[in-house]
Amino acid sequence: PLSRRLACGDVEGQLEALFRRVRAIQGKSGHFDMLLCVGNFFGATSEAEWAEYRTGAKKAPIPTYVLGANDQKTVSYFPDVSGCELAENITYLGRRGLYSGASGLQIAYLSGTESQDEPAPDYSFNARDVSELKTSLLSNPDFKGVDILLTSPWPRDVGTFANSAGEIDTKKCGSKLVSDLAASLKPRYHFAALEKAYYERLPYRNHTVLQETPQHVSRFIALADVGNTSKKKYLYAFSITPMSLMDPAELVKQPQDVTENPYQKSRKEAQKTKARLCAEEEPACQFFFDLNKHQGKKRPSDGKETGNSQPKQAKKPPQPTGPCWFCLASPDVEKHLVVSIGTHCYLALAKGGLLPDHVLILPIGHYQSVVDLSSEVVEEVTKYKSALKEFFRSKGKRYVLFERNYRSQHLQLQVIPVPLDHCTPEDIKESFIAQAQEQQIELVEIPEHSDITQVVQPGTPYFYVELDTGEKLFHRIRGRFPLHFGRAVLASPALLALPQQADWRRCAAGRAAEEEAAQARAFRRDFQPFDFSLRD
Repeated sequence: PLSRRLACGDVEGQLEALFRRVRAIQGKSGHFDMLLCVGNFFGATSEAEWAEYRTGAKKAPIPTYVLGANDQKTVSYFPDVSGCELAENITYLGRRGLYSGASGLQIAYLSGTESQDEPAPDYSFNARDVSELKTSLLSNPDFKGVDILLTSPWPRDVGTFANSAGEIDTKKCGSKLVSDLAASLKPRYHFAALEKAYYERLPYRNHTVLQETPQHVSRFIALADVGNTSKKKYLYAFSITPMSLMDPAELVKQPQDVTENPYQKSRKEAQKTKARLCAEEEPACQFFFDLNKHQGKKRPSDGKETGNSQPKQAKKPPQPTGPCWFCLASPDVEKHLVVSIGTHCYLALAKGGLLPDHVLILPIGHYQSVVDLSSEVVEEVTKYKSALKEFFRSKGKRYVLFERNYRSQHLQLQVIPVPLDHCTPEDIKESFIAQAQEQQIELVEIPEHSDITQVVQPGTPYFYVELDTGEKLFHRIRGRFPLHFGRAVLASPALLALPQQADWRRCAAGRAAEEEAAQARAFRRDFQPFDFSLRD
């Protein structure tokens, strides 16, 4: 059965504002089964408002489950450390454990903030708490993950390989122990708060491609505080079928924008722990809530990612995070489109190209963006750019190159020739900037001799245009971005005037492999005098 849930960030005692919003959502979108609150449920001024709910004068509109205190000031609101009903329809889950709902949904939870103390204060958790929660679940040989994980702090390093978290520095913010827990429990949804920010990370994988059986993806969502003046999102609605009831093939489907796992070091340690626990065959020790009881009962039944310390040229490309259409060794590569193969890069005609000589420069190994490339790959990309500039100039053309590091796994440098006499560098730049402004996209010029690695960090989504004169335009992607933007600008009336070609799928449809192969052979033949890979 599909469960409809709401998750909420820091309530800070603003119960009226929260429940008014919940009622409004239910009035518009229909009934939700449950509200899950992370972060600070109570605040400094909660007492008067809370008294009305505690005494039964007011009642939460749907079953509401909350995490415990994050500071000493609010500890007194939670009379039973192991979990209890605080008021009608409002339940404190407990310090740590697994809540099994009547629907079969499994919700792991950890209250408080990270502490190094032993024992931890009432408003904190320490390494022992995390270890015991992991052990209780991982000791089951059939454990595949949990449906939902609730923590108040963010997991440290959650932004690695991901879209930007805005002002939050995910390398410094949050808890290493929460990262470790998330790496082990593999939640399908992980909610956190405390940073007064909304951040929905791209989904990440829980398996190593080509080495492990595919597993479900995880989604991390941080929520802001109730009633914040910046209008940041604090309530998140989602539908979920319990993992245990899903078709296995459906469960492990990988979305197009999936990324690597941000907690890779923790994940390796988690695999070792699981293997050891299963080998020891310890009796399963679980903490759980029974939905059919009013009173919750608990009963028994650091890894920050280290950078590569080797010099940059020794860096190996990471493994692809799924079937990759562009890794040259992959069976998915359309090899009949390949026109030149170097040592580290190759050249291929674009599938459904804007023009017959629209080509891609691609790394042979799996790199996500130009920013991630090792120095020897960068060197060969530069060689291909020079060869293509010479080649296209010999035909009275100049090239426009662009890269979209957003919802893509493997670096693709799109290289599209335009007529020299018709498209000046100024025309091209003006077209890109004008169309960007129309769509509220901030496209800025960066100095000719500066490197893109000087303006953007690895893992940051961006769009980038480069002319064969060395002039560059750059946009840092912070939200949504039109996938066909670069192509649409070049296809516009001001440049190539091919509006019907703006979507590559329309161009690729109905094109036979034989036709594509013939086009590739013709390009290969013409490009041969300029192809350094045949001389090196």
